Amino acid sequence: MEAVIRKWGNSPALRLPVAVIKEADFNLEQKVSISVTRGRIVIEPSDIVEYDLDQLLSGITDTNAHGEVSFGGSVGKEAL
Repeated sequence: MEAVIRKWGNSPALRLPVAVIKEADFNLEQKVSISVTRGRIVIEPSDIVEYDLDQLLSGITDTNAHGEVSFGGSVGKEAL
């Protein structure tokens, strides 16, 4: 399969065919890591996971929130 590098704004861009994305098991909006190895461009899934606190907090509801949990009394010099 071949593709052509074109200009997108001020940057070069390469459109990836859907078949390539499916074969690599990538998804739209997925974060990837790009590196150059021995003159080849390598695109891999990103290992860095980023969380959005507001998005996580918006998922808390009355049905999935839990109450306090007791871990027992003090066993050392804890100060509460």
